Amino acid sequence: MELPTSDRYHSMSVDSFDTEKLLTNAARQRDARKLNEFPIFDADAHHYEGESISEIIEFIDDDILNHLARANPAIISSGRGGYQPMGGRITRYPLRKIEETPADGTHRDVHLSRRWMDAMGIDYIGLFPTGMLGIGLIPQVEVEVQYARAYMRWLTEKILPQDPRVKGYVFLPFNSPEAAYEIATEFGDKEGIVGFLITSPRYKPVHDNAYMKTYSYIEETGKPLIFHSGLNWNDPLMSVTNRFIAAHALGFTLYNVIHMCNWICNALNERFPKIPVVWTESGLAWVPWLGQRLDNDYKMRSSEIPGLKKLPSEYMGDMFYTSQPMEMPNDLSFLESTFKMINAETQLLYSSDYPHWDADMPSTIYDLPFLDEKAKRNILGGNAIRIFNLDVSDRYPNYKAA
Repeated sequence: MELPTSDRYHSMSVDSFDTEKLLTNAARQRDARKLNEFPIFDADAHHYEGESISEIIEFIDDDILNHLARANPAIISSGRGGYQPMGGRITRYPLRKIEETPADGTHRDVHLSRRWMDAMGIDYIGLFPTGMLGIGLIPQVEVEVQYARAYMRWLTEKILPQDPRVKGYVFLPFNSPEAAYEIATEFGDKEGIVGFLITSPRYKPVHDNAYMKTYSYIEETGKPLIFHSGLNWNDPLMSVTNRFIAAHALGFTLYNVIHMCNWICNALNERFPKIPVVWTESGLAWVPWLGQRLDNDYKMRSSEIPGLKKLPSEYMGDMFYTSQPMEMPNDLSFLESTFKMINAETQLLYSSDYPHWDADMPSTIYDLPFLDEKAKRNILGGNAIRIFNLDVSDRYPNYKAA
């Protein structure tokens, strides 16, 4: 199915695109599984912050960059290599622009989020940007810094205060260690902020001493540090691939693999044992592979990592993972082994990645035959409530952790 041009979708009826109608089957799943009977937290939901770019630009302090961004907003989001061809998929991206929301003072982002959350039976979301996932690849460090601060001001002033169901993460402009620390401390205690975000497509070593004071501050807050993976088709290694499916399968995994190796091999788990570290949007299939590889080499070369007190895979078992994309093999025993390796009942967080093309509904967790009811509820919400220290009494006044 060919994507509609701007002329075609502007001429469509507003009724032809409606989030609630598109998620009719998700609502049926919600009701059939009684998903509204317990809290569900989506640890990786997205909005298209680029649709509000004119609002965000207002918060850019640098006069020159502000002027340039007004003339050409692409300069603050042009670092992400590649594209995501959508042939044969539902054309959500262009069509969502014509979906109407009430002019009642509540931001359009919040209205759209509520619609899909309610349809899917999701109570709370952790909201990630989309275009900004590749901003760490922009060669101008000052652009990432200015845009990160503007985005955080917009997020904490315009979006999060409007709905307690919508939570956010502090975007750390990691290419500047000093700015990352400043933004962490400036926004870390704002209303609705539940964690700190490093976008993984970038080429900065996470173990550099320049970041240690930022990690120390994050540890003091008790909030998680999230590595959100992504794709850079312009990466010299990824550019060898000629199909998006290959670049996507490898790219979203590779960046988190590299950062995790550096995190473990530089003993950051031991240096900051109280930071809950979360690895997001890279699936799960890579975790057993990496754990086995690191353990094998560590047994032969443990002198290279004197700071470790246990096997690399054991540190991996202490960290947290989000479920999307849920790789579903024909033989579910493979997935069951992966869940066992990562201690999924306590360490796995449900995520949808909605509204992206490969989104997962809560049923991807709830329908797994090898999980009991307690494990399903932990993964769908309980684990996130614990590590994000969420108060869910507004929707579940009698909730007790499993």
